[in-house]
Formats: sequence, structure tokens, C-alpha cells
Amino acid sequence: MPPPGIYVLRFTHDACASRFHSTVSRLFPTVGPVKLLFIGDIVGEPGRRAVRQLVPQLRQRHELDVVIANGENSAGGSGITPNTAEEIFSAGVDIMTSGDHLWDQKEVIALLENEKRFLRPLNYPPGTPGQGSVIVQLSGKPPLAVLNLQGRTFMPVLENPFLFARAEVERLRQTTNIIFVDLHAEATSEKISLARMLDGLVSAVVGTHTHVQTGDEQIFPGGTAYLTDAGFTGPHESVLGREIEPVIKRFLTSQPQRFEVAKERVLLQGALVEVEEATGKALRIQRISEIA
Repeated sequence: MPPPGIYVLRFTHDACASRFHSTVSRLFPTVGPVKLLFIGDIVGEPGRRAVRQLVPQLRQRHELDVVIANGENSAGGSGITPNTAEEIFSAGVDIMTSGDHLWDQKEVIALLENEKRFLRPLNYPPGTPGQGSVIVQLSGKPPLAVLNLQGRTFMPVLENPFLFARAEVERLRQTTNIIFVDLHAEATSEKISLARMLDGLVSAVVGTHTHVQTGDEQIFPGGTAYLTDAGFTGPHESVLGREIEPVIKRFLTSQPQRFEVAKERVLLQGALVEVEEATGKALRIQRISEIA
């Protein structure tokens, strides 16, 4: 038996070296952070195209473990259908969340009843089709929970998201400490308050709905990453994804206008979050805004 010490192995063939390193990696896996990408509201065909073009690149570049996206505006800018959802999933998105435009397309019922990767806000009344949270097993990493909530300030009135969040997070933490929350809400105070309440209990709270990416990304003292709004994925030569002139005309005349999805300067916006495996605490949060 050779004496203990540090030995340097030299291989005469690259194939032998490759097999050796593969075996070592399998037997002694490297523990690293869970890396997730959250994509802000996908708007229409331009938004879906940006996801198709950029998500595979971003997965490779950042060695992502999971991609989550808000898809509630992916069908013509209002709502979501099984076809648009499948297009987004096929592009590399693992879990999709939604919000107040959930019911804009009647076909959404099929998603709510049959697609476990699709979430609607948890705080709908009991008996509403669909689910508000999901736990997924990541490859080579601990389970991840995703929770979708909707605010009530300046929004359609649902059940209290604060009460629902507290109870659901307690339930999810029985399985995993790695929990991501998409809070679809208008008021910044509501978003920050709920995130502060959950500080130390979830890995990240990122807001959606306003389509305007904020610059306040931070990690709270308890270890929860936070961003008030992830922005939106779609045409930014626009008014929140819609053609400019009809929106201006609506403000000038107070008369109904048809708001078509715009086409130019398409961006994918969102946030990258790194989470410590053992504790579920955030290590890093970074805004992204990529040109498609």
C-alpha cells in the first residue's frame, strides 16, 4: 500500500482522463449554490421569441439549475393558452407563474386543470381550478418550491396574500428551505411589506405586474433576496409592451382604443438569484436586461 500523501495522476489518453474525472464528479459531487433565473412578464409573440432565443444561452452561460417565468401576458399580450405555454416550456422554462390576466383566454382552464408546471395566484378563493405553489426536484440539487401570490392594493380583490403566504411557506418549508415567490402586485409598499414579513423564511421575493424593472435589488438581513419588479420580456419601444399611439390617444380622449402588442426593441428582463443549498438563504441577486 502506498504511503499517505498527495499524488499527481498523469493520463496517457484523453479518454482515460475524461472517464476518471466523470467518475470522481459522480462519487464526490461539488456542493454549489442553486442558480435560478426569473423572467418578468412575457408579452405576446415578441416576448415568446425572446425566450426562445435567449433562455438556452442564459442557461449555459450562468449554469442555471432552474428557469421560472411569468407568462400571464404571453398570448397576444393578454392571458395565456396551452399553445403559448408549451412554446415557453419548450424554450427551456421549467415553471410558469401568472397574475391578474389569468382569465383573459378561456383556454387557460385546460392549463389550470392539467399542467402542474403552471401556477395561478395562491390567494384565489377555495375551489378555484389550478394550484398556487409547486415543489420540483432539481437535478443534483435539493427540491425547490415556487409560490405565486397576487396583491390586493389597486388590484382585483382576492383573499389576503399575507395570510396565505405565511401558511403556505410554513407548509413548503417542511420539504425544502429553497422557496421562490412571484408576487404579482401594483403597490410597492405591499410588495416590500410581504417580502419583509417573509425575510429569512424564503429564498427570494420578486415582484411582477408593473412591467417596469426597478433598481432596488437587495438581500434582506434574514437572507431573502428582493426586487420590487422584474420588468417585462417583450417590445420596449412601446408603452408597457403596447403600441404607443393608441395608448396616448386613450389618455387624450378617454375613448376606448385597441392596444396592439408593439414590435421593436425586444428585451428579456428578470433577475438571477443564487441560493445556498443547505440554508435556502440568498447569496446574490442580479437584474438582467438582455436584447433579443
